[in-house]
Amino acid sequence: MDIAITSGYVVPVEGQPIDGGTVLVVDGKIAAVGPDASVAVPAGTPVVDAAGAWVLPGFVEAHGHLGVHEEAEGWAGQDTNEMTDPNGARMRALDAINPADAGFADALAGGVTSAVIKPGSGNPVGGQTVAVKCWGRSVDDMLIRQPVSVKSALGENPKRVYGDKKQLPSTRQGVAAVIRDAFTRAQDYLTRREHAAAEGKPFERDAGLEVLVRVLGRELPWCQHTHRADDIATALRLADEFGYRVVINHGTEAHLLADEIARRDVPVIAGPLFTTRTKVEVRQRTLANPGILTRAGVKVAITTDHPVVPINFLVHQVTLCVKEGLDRGTALRTITTNPAEILGLDDRVGSLRPGLDGDVVIWSGDPLDVMSRALRVFVEGREVYRWHEGTRSGSVVDPYYREPATA
Repeated sequence: MDIAITSGYVVPVEGQPIDGGTVLVVDGKIAAVGPDASVAVPAGTPVVDAAGAWVLPGFVEAHGHLGVHEEAEGWAGQDTNEMTDPNGARMRALDAINPADAGFADALAGGVTSAVIKPGSGNPVGGQTVAVKCWGRSVDDMLIRQPVSVKSALGENPKRVYGDKKQLPSTRQGVAAVIRDAFTRAQDYLTRREHAAAEGKPFERDAGLEVLVRVLGRELPWCQHTHRADDIATALRLADEFGYRVVINHGTEAHLLADEIARRDVPVIAGPLFTTRTKVEVRQRTLANPGILTRAGVKVAITTDHPVVPINFLVHQVTLCVKEGLDRGTALRTITTNPAEILGLDDRVGSLRPGLDGDVVIWSGDPLDVMSRALRVFVEGREVYRWHEGTRSGSVVDPYYREPATA
């Protein structure tokens, strides 16, 4: 789709804001960003006048459960955790996403156009994550990349799930042992696979071990659910032992180990931050956490962990983190460029830069002002959401409707 959004206050995130700027999208990709006078808009291109409004890239949710933990669906829409096997490396969130989940419409209303959807945290090894756009007929239409990473969990969740079943793992040492055993088997599997290839012999493949080999090869990051400082230390220890790229997810007490995390150049996806202290391991939850981490030199993304916090509140969490010490200049990066870079999606999304997808949001004002709202949302140049001031409501374009073919 082609579109030219003109005359707005353009915030590319990468680069300085442009007052009176144009974002040109051609064939679904950003073709040019600059002052109105410097961007040549091809004849016939639809033009949207954004005068008086802010123009930003669509936000990126780094850790959510859209479509796999459906709202108001009960057990029928709960596909977040396959809690029958502590090692779910072969599971794929991709196979459980329902694009009709109401959370996708909420995402667009909050300016979120991309989301990394992850299995839950009931297993030591939860499965493969996937990045999708927040609008489309099927997850295959929405797909950005699969897999993006592999989800793993330390702490209370897996020990509770399997402790209730009276099986391994029922303690923190058991959870770590399951992860360590999985990677040891993956190392052995890789050796056998290489020998078979060298000798030209057939080899029996294992879907779960194939994925773990990609983690060991640093091709896929290891998204480690962990809250408490001692569990974060275990996450770092395991990553040091096996050499994979770890990303701390949640990191409720990450500020207590900020120097160790920064020294290893380990990023943190922090949040959710609007929750009560629902369990022991989140007693140290604080909105100051992202600010402390960034000042220590840690790359931080902020998450809602939707539906724990509604995804349309993503930017509001950032606003409150600024109030509690997060640098204002860094704030927007926590939901744009940082999550894209952390999860290897920065060739597609995260900023207004030529060559990236045309995911653009027109805001009524500064999105860090809680009174601002997303007025129009474009995914790959197609308008998919619009706010209607007259009725005080937003509408999402029906992805199942297609214009009839013309003769």
